[in-house]
Amino acid sequence: MWRSVGVGVLLAGVLAACSVDQAGNRSFSGAESRPSSSSPPSGSIGRAAYTVTCDQVIGRPKSPFADGYRRVLGVVSVPAKFIPQVVKVSGLGWPYWEKSGIVLRAGRTPVTVSVPRAWRGRAAITWGNGKPAASAIRFAPCPSPPGVWNAYAGGFFLRQHGACVPLVFQVGQQRQRVRFGIDRRCGSHGSPNA
Repeated sequence: MWRSVGVGVLLAGVLAACSVDQAGNRSFSGAESRPSSSSPPSGSIGRAAYTVTCDQVIGRPKSPFADGYRRVLGVVSVPAKFIPQVVKVSGLGWPYWEKSGIVLRAGRTPVTVSVPRAWRGRAAITWGNGKPAASAIRFAPCPSPPGVWNAYAGGFFLRQHGACVPLVFQVGQQRQRVRFGIDRRCGSHGSPNA
């Protein structure tokens, strides 16, 4: 399973860069150096948007829908509906971090992922190596051979420990809103639990 191997590699990087203070809060060292793909980016409260290029791919899983990953718009594989692992971090502009990769099928159409405007003070996203927290991310087209899926490191930043975060995915003219229960299960009545 690609996620098991990837999580092991990513976790090793996070532990190498992470320290715990006496209160049990985690902080990430090396703010001056470029963070690895496994740790959250340092010192950034959030930008409006950025582009993730093909050189940011960290792997090519054979099974992009393992471990509860879900298909979105036919070309994106996103984390499960419920994601339990959230850690408290300091020095990043956001107090909580959740690490989840994203996988995109190789193709010639860019993919955009964005946090809805009403949520931008509560959540941010990051994918790509050492990229800052942002409210929108554009994945540049990566026209690798057909059938190839490209994995990117990253995850979610939160203002509170748990939330039901909505994201909007766009591929060409198609759009889909998907909710992620980050240490909190999402309700079934159409609106996210805050």
